[in-house]
Amino acid sequence: MPLHLSAADILPEDPEALLVGRVWSDAAGGPCPVLCRGGEVHDLTALAPTMSGLLERDDLAEALAADHPHIGPLDAFLNLGDGTGRHGRLLAPCDLQVIKAAGVTFAGSMIERVIEERAKGDPARAEAIRDELAGILGGSLRGVRPGSEAAAAVKAKLQAAGMWSQYLEVGIGPDAEVFTKAPPMAAVGCGAEIGVHPKSAWNNPEPEVVLAVNSRGRICGATLGNDVNLRDVEGRSALLLGKAKDNNASAAIGPFFRLFDDRFTLETVRTLRVDLEIRGEDGFLLQDHSDMGQISRPPEEIAAQTLNRSHQYPDGFVLYLGTMFAPTKDRDAPGQGFTHHAGDRVTIGSAPLGKLVNTVRPCDEIAPWTFGTRALMENLARRGVL
Repeated sequence: MPLHLSAADILPEDPEALLVGRVWSDAAGGPCPVLCRGGEVHDLTALAPTMSGLLERDDLAEALAADHPHIGPLDAFLNLGDGTGRHGRLLAPCDLQVIKAAGVTFAGSMIERVIEERAKGDPARAEAIRDELAGILGGSLRGVRPGSEAAAAVKAKLQAAGMWSQYLEVGIGPDAEVFTKAPPMAAVGCGAEIGVHPKSAWNNPEPEVVLAVNSRGRICGATLGNDVNLRDVEGRSALLLGKAKDNNASAAIGPFFRLFDDRFTLETVRTLRVDLEIRGEDGFLLQDHSDMGQISRPPEEIAAQTLNRSHQYPDGFVLYLGTMFAPTKDRDAPGQGFTHHAGDRVTIGSAPLGKLVNTVRPCDEIAPWTFGTRALMENLARRGVL
């Protein structure tokens, strides 16, 4: 189903939200960092030609308050129904930043990862394993602080039952799971097609909050993300995580980074509600939500485990914070759970951040990713903005 989006469909409810992102400008002939204010797009290339560089500025709030070239309404980058607009298209707000992701940060998804592992990628076995785990645990994982004495007691209980898992180790142990979701420049933005590997028969979206972090570890703001996951692939072996996670167009981020200010802070992030809607061309409808208040590790702790004296990211990074949502609603047959169909429209929303909307296609049917870091540098040099 074509995506006919407008600015009103995707912008946050707060008209004063401080939003920065990226567009492909047909007029400029390449990507531009932009400020979106009142539904109008302003070019920030003169401040910094990359989003990575923009987020390094200590005077960013003051710099954004100045006048910047107006390049059109946001609608002109959105609403032709094919991921483009009259002036160009909306891109993922990150560019040179590494795309990192944290896994198993909510109790609900923690259990689902264990189910995938024990089911060996077979969705037909999932329900029986889910019931078995519920009988052992009840609700005892909720509120358990990773690395705490309570977490150690849960671990002992599960080990005694022969149900301990590597996913529970990173879920309630001292060390978070942080992996590379995709290389820099690989994410797609709002309105784009998002990819599922054609060999996967059990997969799902993962609606998440994504932090924007600069090279010094300063968390500058947040946006929304879809960490597309192949449950059957990862379920066969955790060593297939790269194949399950990093495929063409399998990381969506956007629509904009909302920068922190006195109206939106890290405390706001801790209380966000993230809504998910999947609407299929077959009439299937699934709606659910995640509450960031149920995350097991504070967002700043996950960021600190990502960048520190042992791990540096000189261009900064973006960080998916994980999801509590793993869909179990049957779609194709009883007991088979949920999996994507081509044409699914996935909407991830949170009132302070707006909405990220994408259409699902097989990865090999989406235009291949060709505009990487070298292409960006060559483009900026050709435009004389480096």
